[in-house]
Amino acid sequence: MGPETILYIIMLLVFFGCMLTVGFYYRKKASTSEGFVLGGRSVGPWLTAFAYGTSYFSAVVFIGYAGQFGWKFGVASTWIGLGNAFIGSLLAWVLLGRRTRIMSQHLSAATMSDFLGKRYNSNALKLVAAIIIFIFLIPYTASLYNGLSRLFAMAFPGVPFELFVVVMAVLTAVYVIIGGYMATAATDFIQGIIMLFGIVAVIVAVILTHGGWTEIFKSLSQVSDPSVSEQAGVFTSFFGPDVLSLLFVVILTSLGTWGLPQMIQKFYAIKDEGAIKKGTVISTLFAVVVSGGCYFLGGFSRLYPEAFASGSYDAIIPAMVSTLSPILIAIVIVLVLSASMSTLSSLAMTSSSTVTLDLIKPLVHKDMNDKQQVLLMRGLVVVFIAISAGIAIAQYHSANVFIAQMMGVSWGALAGAFLAPFLWGLYSKKITKSAVWTSYGIGVGVMLLYLVYFFLPEGVKEAMSLPALFTSPLNLGALVMLLNLVLVPLISRFTPKMDEQTVEGMFSCYEKTSTVPATAVLTDTTEQKTEAQATEEK
Repeated sequence: MGPETILYIIMLLVFFGCMLTVGFYYRKKASTSEGFVLGGRSVGPWLTAFAYGTSYFSAVVFIGYAGQFGWKFGVASTWIGLGNAFIGSLLAWVLLGRRTRIMSQHLSAATMSDFLGKRYNSNALKLVAAIIIFIFLIPYTASLYNGLSRLFAMAFPGVPFELFVVVMAVLTAVYVIIGGYMATAATDFIQGIIMLFGIVAVIVAVILTHGGWTEIFKSLSQVSDPSVSEQAGVFTSFFGPDVLSLLFVVILTSLGTWGLPQMIQKFYAIKDEGAIKKGTVISTLFAVVVSGGCYFLGGFSRLYPEAFASGSYDAIIPAMVSTLSPILIAIVIVLVLSASMSTLSSLAMTSSSTVTLDLIKPLVHKDMNDKQQVLLMRGLVVVFIAISAGIAIAQYHSANVFIAQMMGVSWGALAGAFLAPFLWGLYSKKITKSAVWTSYGIGVGVMLLYLVYFFLPEGVKEAMSLPALFTSPLNLGALVMLLNLVLVPLISRFTPKMDEQTVEGMFSCYEKTSTVPATAVLTDTTEQKTEAQATEEK
């Protein structure tokens, strides 16, 4: 065992020790179902913002997407990271944060499916939403392990990949089970700090390895690929070789977060108005550095053609990392683990709470008390993580790229089905149940059709001659989201409306008057003078 390996092991042990310590520290806050799922709705801006960001950017982004889209678009892939920051984070917090927090508490909703069921007054909508979430979150979670195999094979040659998967799964399960949402939020904060410093350090190191800022761009500008574009220096151009495909990736990975259950539930738990304002800024800056940095780094993928010789995008970023110093490699290992474990814990919490509160309790055990709910959710965390780890290991031993494709399918199905009903449900009183069912059907249906196409023999695919736009789950996911954003209000105009009094009761939460100090909101001076005069007259 060399000194580098010893260094990697020491850093991993310190990291795992911190995660477990946090889990035990927050165990008392996870004794009730609301505490376990939402942290008592009292989570501050820093923890919420980092929980949002670390759930957003997993190892799939750092290892898989950064390599894949950096190879396809060059440094123009940085637009994906900026889209994630300003659409997926900033706009999401501005348009969804406050209204989600208010209405979810008003409706006593703890999950995405529970919210949709209560907002549209339909148990059927809630149950179907819960089933969709459970089905499509499992392959999404399994894909988190995809990029880890090559990175750990580079750092720990000869050590079975299964060992890393099992260790990661077990440790994540332990701190989630013990500490619930608060433990995941606190560990997300620690993991987020690691991700911030790690990505900056790696970018600087890679640029210096290639001779500095000017030299690395000069080298990239000399790379050409006639199969992509005849234009010289296309991989250093402003929008890259394929603007339309780049746009669809930006839409799916940025707008898509608005409909992902594990992202939206972060808003349910935030403490107050001030926390939302601070969280908006923190989350956006975090996304600029982490996501923008990941895709910017991936933009130099073409400088590592030997890494792509096997045809796997997942090999590119590990190839970059392998040229760095041992201490930086150790930081990257912890960075990727942080990104994976933070997203894994968030998905496990979302799935276990959804199945417990929205499926098992209403269908199987209506009289389940609070302690039983917490116990069941903890058990389901174990089941959910175990299934995803098993799928990841099975995929590692096969040549099937199904799981890698399922990342895009999962994201497209979940966001395609839920984004429009959720967004319109916060702002419009006119959305109907029929429109929501349509959104469910199109979002899930289109992605299932893609899966049918994916498993067709290559000869059949060639005979069909579908445009490239319809053969990518990323493109289809983006199209479905945009389509449903238009169809949901349109269909609502021609379908039976919900009871007006019921809807007014739901939206009454936005009309409650709150008294705030003058330091928070300026009051009109004329109004103040009138009030003072009235007091003197009395």
